[in-house]
Amino acid sequence: MMAATHPGAVAWHNLADGSDLTFGAWDAGSNRMARGLIGHGLGRGDRVVICITPEEPFPWLTAYTAVHRAGAVAVPVNTRLAGPELRSILVHAEPTVVLASLTGGGGAPWSEWAADVADIRLVATTDGGDGAADWASLFHPDGSGLTLDPAATGPSEVMDIMYTSGTTGSPKAVVVRYGPPAASPPADWSGLGFATASPFSTTSGVLLVHGPMAGGLSGWYLPRFDPGAWLAMVEDRRPVAAFIVPAMAQLIVAHARFAACDLSSLAALTIGGAPIAPTTLRRLGQRLPRAEILVGYGLTEFGAVTRSPSGDRGRHLGSAGQPLPGVEVRIVDRDGAEVPRGESGEITARGSGPRREYYREDEASRRTWRDGWMFSGDLGYLDDDGFLWITGRTKDLIIRGGNNISPGEVEATLFAHPDVVDAAVAGVAHDVLGEDVEAWVVVQDGSDTTAPDLREFLLDRLADYKVPRTLHLVAALPRNAAGKVVKRALISPGSTGQAPPTSGHRR
Repeated sequence: MMAATHPGAVAWHNLADGSDLTFGAWDAGSNRMARGLIGHGLGRGDRVVICITPEEPFPWLTAYTAVHRAGAVAVPVNTRLAGPELRSILVHAEPTVVLASLTGGGGAPWSEWAADVADIRLVATTDGGDGAADWASLFHPDGSGLTLDPAATGPSEVMDIMYTSGTTGSPKAVVVRYGPPAASPPADWSGLGFATASPFSTTSGVLLVHGPMAGGLSGWYLPRFDPGAWLAMVEDRRPVAAFIVPAMAQLIVAHARFAACDLSSLAALTIGGAPIAPTTLRRLGQRLPRAEILVGYGLTEFGAVTRSPSGDRGRHLGSAGQPLPGVEVRIVDRDGAEVPRGESGEITARGSGPRREYYREDEASRRTWRDGWMFSGDLGYLDDDGFLWITGRTKDLIIRGGNNISPGEVEATLFAHPDVVDAAVAGVAHDVLGEDVEAWVVVQDGSDTTAPDLREFLLDRLADYKVPRTLHLVAALPRNAAGKVVKRALISPGSTGQAPPTSGHRR
């Protein structure tokens, strides 16, 4: 629609280099790529891995739209994953096409990571590369004037497969289906700015692909977040809305320019992706007295669950807001029985949207989705006004700066080191990231392995955000009578920052 009515308007602006992607160029480019991918043999329902760096937002947006227009399934992948993690996803997702930046994890060419993976017929990279097809070769020469109907796939068919870390140490993939067409048309086009620095490969990022357009806004994209650059952008460019994650919020309020910077253009600031401390919300509210500060909560397994309503003005500061239209939230005890208002239990949700499940994980799906309800694994309560307050998690999951980390995955990788005898990993409160990763490791007697050695070992095998900032070499780990590590005995008061956060949006 926007390509027809406003072809020259800016859909997305790259704040890093000043380049623009217009609605007309986005529409034509994705149509041409869709035609080209079909010509390369891409079929309806085939899976396409998209692993393009944040520094190349326009190729990512074009590829994501093209995959859907070709009737295929997009599999967005975090470019910070290490090589073995990328390889695991390629094997599990069973893609036929890989669209990526020049190299994969560890700097190796994508043709190496995709080698011998069954059914992959095409690997194309934005800059070409050893064994990969050139990006330009994906575009059909005569496709710019053709329009493929993205709704032709039909509601409830698979749209995306989103990977998210579970609590067992192995990544799980959530099947996301098309929903019904939007009931209301997009807002009138204003062309004002909506700023974000979230990678499009994340759940929050995917939601924002068409989000600014739906609000009549132009998306302004900052590939790499820097608090000083973000403050300068708001002051100089004057966006009317922005999305940030709590780690960004903390860095912003701690920056030397925060107190004096002109942030008056912001009418709405949405925060999601991880828990956020109430003190950070209060500081933002003091500097943005006329802006709506909207905190959201959601999960890849469900989508958006709650959000602060407009006009609340901090009356429920620290909560995750109220259930969104069409969403029900229920707090249940261990037996699945609903508990009274104000009483804590597991957060469950259900809605009218298309069902989700884990890809190729039937048993895990049955545990998470029961009788129409999604069991989040998070603990919280509903107050008398229907606001959700998150108090903890039943799942042993660390959320570090908006990234989900399974302690079991990090521990399993540590155990792969020949000198490691025992290991435990836990999350500790952190002023900026919400949580940070800390590890306690027992090495063999006589070993000269150091904590820096172990960090380098992990960095070669895991995404950098999963690697503990601090590793303690200890003589033994405290265990209970059942042989389980008592992690609370490891985490000293000195390991914690400010009070534990109370709300957030999970990816």
